[in-house]
Amino acid sequence: MRPLDRPALALIVTSLVAVSACGSSSGDSSSGDSSAETSCAPTSAIDDGPIRVAATVAPITNIVSVVAAGSGIEIEGIVPEGVNSHLYEPSPGAAATIESADVVFLNGLDLEAPTKQLALANIDDDGVVCELGNEILPEDEYLFDFSFPESAGSPNPHLWTNPPMARAYAAVVRDVLSAIDPDNADTFAANDEAFAARVDALDAAIRTASESLDPDERLLLTYHDAYAYFAEEYDWTVVGAVQPSSFNEPTPREVAELIEQVEEAGVAAIFGSEVFPSPVLRQIADETGVEYVDDLRDDDLPGEPGDDGHSWLGLMQVNMVTIIEALGGDASAIADLDVQPDAEDAAGYAQ
Repeated sequence: MRPLDRPALALIVTSLVAVSACGSSSGDSSSGDSSAETSCAPTSAIDDGPIRVAATVAPITNIVSVVAAGSGIEIEGIVPEGVNSHLYEPSPGAAATIESADVVFLNGLDLEAPTKQLALANIDDDGVVCELGNEILPEDEYLFDFSFPESAGSPNPHLWTNPPMARAYAAVVRDVLSAIDPDNADTFAANDEAFAARVDALDAAIRTASESLDPDERLLLTYHDAYAYFAEEYDWTVVGAVQPSSFNEPTPREVAELIEQVEEAGVAAIFGSEVFPSPVLRQIADETGVEYVDDLRDDDLPGEPGDDGHSWLGLMQVNMVTIIEALGGDASAIADLDVQPDAEDAAGYAQ
């Protein structure tokens, strides 16, 4: 597989705001040697009928669809958009999709433990269960932070919000699909090259827009902890995340501590999520006088399937413009990007 071309990640050291975010019990069953149970190396090509691929969250489904465009491969998403992917228990329909798939692409890093276990139990013996995050990120580069302490065993899994890592995801998808469908290898390579060019343009635009903010203004306080790898890549600081690991609301004492730390850090805006609405964030914003922005998207693509912006690129454009403008920066370099798809997105997205 093509290695990830970027500086080595360092451990994020930030201000502790609250015990946070996504490290749910769903990750416990696959911590430790989970990568040994999966492989992104197909044993042989498939030549007996249409190739079927399943993918978990919508951004990954879209990346797979972009790489596979024009090949005739059938792609189905498993995790419904707008659903908490950390706690998602696959439905009977998802089980049927997995059972009929030749390849299942997961994010990995313990994000979708129930789905992974279902895939390993039900996919054909010749099938491939590929954890993209585990494939591109060496263990010594995992990020453990206040949301994902190393003692719990599961690193922060949100790699796809960091463009260079999404680019590396696409390269793995290209290699897997080329191995199972060598007749379309040139198509996959061309699609990956085109996607990489789009990601590189987005990467450059994010760097330009980030520079419109002083380093001490690039502060992220979110409800859901999805930007650790992004922050490391682009010299931002994750001040914290609000959501407790239990997925309950913070206690009154924790809210009081949050308010104090927001004031001390000089945070200009607090970012909520469409998937995780929280009255606590509104309360903190009201009591501190900080702007509250409640429409970030972690893995819920903008618009509806078939819309031009319903893509990983569209997701990143919306989020980055929202964040940078709310903090007082100039996001025009990102807003001006063309995120129109190069080819029709033929994937089926779980709703």
